[in-house]
Amino acid sequence: MAKVIIPTPLRAYAGKQEAIEVKAATVGELLHQLVTQYGDLKRHLYTDDGKLRSFVNVYLNDEDIRYLEKENTPVKESDVISIVPSIAGGMWVWEGHGFSRAEHEQKKQGGFSP
Repeated sequence: MAKVIIPTPLRAYAGKQEAIEVKAATVGELLHQLVTQYGDLKRHLYTDDGKLRSFVNVYLNDEDIRYLEKENTPVKESDVISIVPSIAGGMWVWEGHGFSRAEHEQKKQGGFSP
């Protein structure tokens, strides 16, 4: 069985598990089985028309499936699949201080001091 690493933000929708073992022939089949078993995951991984969301990155043994065969990428029992949702926003960190984008721009221009 392949091992699927569940990222922290999605664990609440996957029985609070860090990893789940799934037997599948392809990445697409594996993800389908995963969302069938954990229905709450589906809306976080797929659009309403059944396509993998653009901000969800899937890696097979550290290789992005977009550069392999996408969801048709074959899966072996020893493989590790990582789901990595992109996270927008956040803050930059400078000398231990968090700051906003506007503050970041000020810092670049030499006018920001935490």
